[in-house]
Amino acid sequence: MNHRFLSIVGLAAAMAFTSGCNTNKAVVATKAPAPAARKAKAAPADAVPVWASKKYAFNPSRTKESDLLHTTLRVSFDWEKQYLHGLAEITAKPYFYPQRQLVLDAKGMDIHSVYLMQGYDGTPLEFDYDGQKLTIDLGKAYTREEQYTIEVDYTAKPNELPTGGSDAITADKGLYFINPLGKEPNKPQQIWTQGETEASSAWFPTIDAPNERMTQEIYVTVDPKYKTLSNGEFIYSRQNADGTKTDYWKQELPHAPYLAMLAIGDFAVVQDKWRDREVNYYVEPAYKNTAKKVFGNTPEMMEFFSQKLGVAYPWPKYAQVVVRDFVSGAMENTSASTFMEDLQLNERELLDKSWDGIIAHELFHQWFGDYVTTESWANLPLNEAFANYSEYLWAEHKYGADEAAYLQMDELSQYLDEAQEKREPLIRYYYKDREDMFDSHSYAKGGRVLHMLRQLVGDEAWWASLNLYLTRNKFSDVEVAELRMAFEDVTGRDLMWFFDQWFMQPGHPELKVEQTYANGQVKLYVRQMQDTTYAPLYRLPLNVAVWAGGKKQVHPVVVDKAEQLFTFDVAEQPQLVLLDPEQQLLGVVEQEKTEQELLFQFHNAEQLALKLEALEELQEQAARPQVLSMYQQALRDEYWMVRSKAINMLSQLKEGQAAPVEPKVKEMATQDEKGAVRADAILALAGWNGNKYKPVFEKAMRDSSYQASAAAILAYAGTGAADAPKKLARFEGETNEEIVLALATLYAVEAGPEKYGWFMKQMKAASGGELYYLLQSFGAYLAGNSETNTPEVISLLADLAQHHRLYYVRAAAYQALMVMSEKPEVQALL
Repeated sequence: MNHRFLSIVGLAAAMAFTSGCNTNKAVVATKAPAPAARKAKAAPADAVPVWASKKYAFNPSRTKESDLLHTTLRVSFDWEKQYLHGLAEITAKPYFYPQRQLVLDAKGMDIHSVYLMQGYDGTPLEFDYDGQKLTIDLGKAYTREEQYTIEVDYTAKPNELPTGGSDAITADKGLYFINPLGKEPNKPQQIWTQGETEASSAWFPTIDAPNERMTQEIYVTVDPKYKTLSNGEFIYSRQNADGTKTDYWKQELPHAPYLAMLAIGDFAVVQDKWRDREVNYYVEPAYKNTAKKVFGNTPEMMEFFSQKLGVAYPWPKYAQVVVRDFVSGAMENTSASTFMEDLQLNERELLDKSWDGIIAHELFHQWFGDYVTTESWANLPLNEAFANYSEYLWAEHKYGADEAAYLQMDELSQYLDEAQEKREPLIRYYYKDREDMFDSHSYAKGGRVLHMLRQLVGDEAWWASLNLYLTRNKFSDVEVAELRMAFEDVTGRDLMWFFDQWFMQPGHPELKVEQTYANGQVKLYVRQMQDTTYAPLYRLPLNVAVWAGGKKQVHPVVVDKAEQLFTFDVAEQPQLVLLDPEQQLLGVVEQEKTEQELLFQFHNAEQLALKLEALEELQEQAARPQVLSMYQQALRDEYWMVRSKAINMLSQLKEGQAAPVEPKVKEMATQDEKGAVRADAILALAGWNGNKYKPVFEKAMRDSSYQASAAAILAYAGTGAADAPKKLARFEGETNEEIVLALATLYAVEAGPEKYGWFMKQMKAASGGELYYLLQSFGAYLAGNSETNTPEVISLLADLAQHHRLYYVRAAAYQALMVMSEKPEVQALL
């Protein structure tokens, strides 16, 4: 599963810009900079840090009393009541010890009957049901050699379940009806499921644990106008006498129950192929013509991963379906991944966005998560860390080292941000709630740890070990020891130390590095600064790179003590000394560098993070000739993020100081190949002298990139041009998120009641991250236009604050309501 579903738009910076602050981050998709020396929050010497690992109850894997073998489902739907009517045939047997009863997870259902089946004949069985567990008396004790089949007639009522979920998976109803009565304009009617973590049992009775596996058949009865999708192969569709149709899907290879799926809706099915397998993309008909441009790298990804792993994609087909109001970013259901609606893009949006990362992520899960599955949620990184790292692997293969390095910088930043508040082992049995496992530890830290493991053993051993892990454990459930043993069996090395410190211990290394040079020797003093009350003393095989006389020498070292001194013979004063020049370490390295060392680092170090660090660290000296020359070179860099970072740093210069770079930035505002960079350049020009560049902004409002166009809207409005309101009004029919948020930012502080209708229209149409940011602008608008604080607005915001599926949207709606807190009816709501 990929839970990175929050659209990243620099709206707060955009609002600051409209207030006169010099910024260049408005309405531009951006990621965090390299966290070169991020420090944890300080705590009193005798206090337990806020991030210290918490000791909750132990959470083992589910005990296997009965073994689920096969499930056949016959399902139909009541759209008005939002019920599923189901008949489940479950074949099982005792796992080892004899069993007289079968206990199934079945959440919030009406259980009508339970039968023991012998062919087509059924014998009624006694059962107890408490709304969560269905306990069936089998009538006799069965041994592990005896299979049996029971039939459960039931009705699933997902909307009547208590609300649950987490930050990553925002609801756990299992089964979702979208616009069931067709009353919401511009929204299709759909049904879809989401099983992770244990929500499949909200739509069919099962043993809802990741260490169970079953084959399955699903007969789905729906109106013929709908397409259906499920796991495995489509076998046939049958027309029924009552005007409905029944589609039959069959999954012949076993998988975990949380990976079972259904999707029903008016989908366009865009066909593709990998080797002899069907690869299909299910999208709304309006996006039929761009589906292949969004998902079209899928067959190449399947070939790349199959070749590298030495294990061909294992399932009979691969489908990807985009649904409305999905409760996460995406989900790796076996052979049929589900994605949030953000992946539906028009031609122009494709210029700014690529979803290859999330597509690769869910595809890699088909091996790591579906083919081989974690035995418990405590071992979730065995699913998610690999899927996370696949994004790096694909970017490295397809787009080059810089793009891959940029992803890894972002992963490190995500983890270190979370580490300010929590530090837990990657594999953690002592969690409060299984949903807590879906965090930046399991994803971002896990992916970076796998990268270090790859660097440690080398590429050949890395891929050979993954092949052994997959082939040895196929169609089974695993814990982290099995991954370690695969690597040990391939390499012949004992890797317990690596797995213990990175998978089983919390925290990360915090290194302080100091250096001296005298008498032909560099002395490098390395201290491990992390609090070893809460984190281990690490063993870190690293390299030290020393540049002297323009030549680079690399020295392998092992940092494994609290304080260590490393000495290297160097004929002359070195120009730069770097610990971990490959930037592969997950941790924080603090090393003081002079201006000259940072300049040398920019020009000579190969890693993207080191280039960006130099640009960031030298920002205050940007007007100095040597430093300015570095920035000018950065503006011509082949990689877009280096150009973007350079513009961002240069934008802080005063107008006169920026004169040497203004012509180049002006050229980039309209000619850079990357829309995000053009947007940065536009906003930098606006900060230096907006009126001077009004013609540039006017032209850029028609840019093919929505990002650049949105930046130009902000920049042109910032000039105070008399015709700005008229020019902005031309964009009010646009539905693109970047444009809508740019207008909302401006209207929030400049518009009167005449924009009430526009705001209400956008509020009703927006979703997800766009709605979150839009609510912030809407709140500012309401604060400045009290006459628009209508009952309609209060009702809309109250509904969002109480019922929206995303917690951050609920919070933003609550904040917007606070603007009207003097009203008694709002006080009651709050």
